[in-house]
Amino acid sequence: MRRTEVKERLRKLIERRQPGEVLPSERALSTQIGVSRPTLRAAIDELARDGLVVREHGRGTFTAPRKISQDLLPATGGDQFAPPADGHWTSKVVDFQITPAGARLGKRLEVSPSRPLVAVTRLRIVEEAPMAIERILVPREIVPDITCADFESGSFYELLRTRYEVRPSTAVQITEPTVTDVGESSLLGVPQHSPALLFERTTRDPGGRVIEYTRSIYRGDRYRITTHLKFDHTSG
Repeated sequence: MRRTEVKERLRKLIERRQPGEVLPSERALSTQIGVSRPTLRAAIDELARDGLVVREHGRGTFTAPRKISQDLLPATGGDQFAPPADGHWTSKVVDFQITPAGARLGKRLEVSPSRPLVAVTRLRIVEEAPMAIERILVPREIVPDITCADFESGSFYELLRTRYEVRPSTAVQITEPTVTDVGESSLLGVPQHSPALLFERTTRDPGGRVIEYTRSIYRGDRYRITTHLKFDHTSG
């Protein structure tokens, strides 16, 4: 039996199982499918690279955990720029400090280099698994009394609106593929150089003032984006 056929048999087996469910042992699978263990192992390795299974040393092979899906489509009011991703999300702050903007960040936030910024790094967790690392930078004058705990409870945009009467109005967000470095891998619980998605967002209030710059790293193996497109059939 060719490896492509073995992969297809395994793929169908995976589809019948729940996310995160352990697969039978290589010995059992090789007997069930009727293929040599080296061929089976090579097929499983390819499925792991495709993100369909996860191999854990000493524990076995598991179907991949379900992906957390984020729909992107025009928001209809409120403070969200896109509908919330599925799952129950929580936050854990890993770093909180007040720091001068410096030349590079001052230019990005359109403030002087000496202007103090609230700089927060927080881990975003969904279904008890680390999903993303967010680095949030906000001019301190906008949130003068904000605390570390404020970034672990509720929506940051809702806090801006209700406590500080600052309403996010527009944002430019850039997304590109990347890989995790040593620190990011440790926080996310993934191997170094794992595939990831990098988001950079600059948010402004209705007057055009920059109120936030955020750089986020999302796990490429657990997070996906769905874009809704609408075609104009009136043009060529």
